[in-house]
Amino acid sequence: MEFVQTFFLAVLIAFIGFVPPGMINMTALKRSLELNRKEATLFILGAVAIILIQAFLAVTFAKYLVGNPQIVANLTYAAIIVFLLLSVLFFAQARRKVTLKEKKNKRNSFMAGLTMASMNMLAIPFFLGYSTLMEAEGWMNIEPPHNYVFSIGAMIGAFGLFFIYVLFAEFIQRRVQFVAKNINYILSLLFLVLALITIYNTYIK
Repeated sequence: MEFVQTFFLAVLIAFIGFVPPGMINMTALKRSLELNRKEATLFILGAVAIILIQAFLAVTFAKYLVGNPQIVANLTYAAIIVFLLLSVLFFAQARRKVTLKEKKNKRNSFMAGLTMASMNMLAIPFFLGYSTLMEAEGWMNIEPPHNYVFSIGAMIGAFGLFFIYVLFAEFIQRRVQFVAKNINYILSLLFLVLALITIYNTYIK
């Protein structure tokens, strides 16, 4: 029963955690609009493969990471740099006036997912924070072999959320042409906002 509870809590944590527009779900939406659902799904599979590893690292080394906050801080600093670079990258792509139907990077969807998720430096602190909180409240256990169950649950929860974005991408393309035509500008603004929020939480708050 403990394994089932850990699994579903992990699914819930990942699903809710990735609901807000972020680097992975919005890029999955973009690939679905520019390519097709199959390529977007390959991108998601690559992303969740990394999320599986990130969740496993977070819960397996939770006690070590909590005892060494500088490691988590370094991940946060790296996230700020990555978000700013991605903001510039997508803004540059938007300025090129790429057409919506252009078939680029089609064969690299899975690798693109691996790369994008690897750049999400906040994933490990996210899973670390929520898993330790849940364990402290007595809601779940993250000791082995529960850490494997948590990691699989986090991967499935993330996949479910990202796939919902992909399923609704065609609806967005048909009904909300502004989003379809300006997805690169939206992504650029999104990453800029994420960088500013991270800077605020790190240095000001």
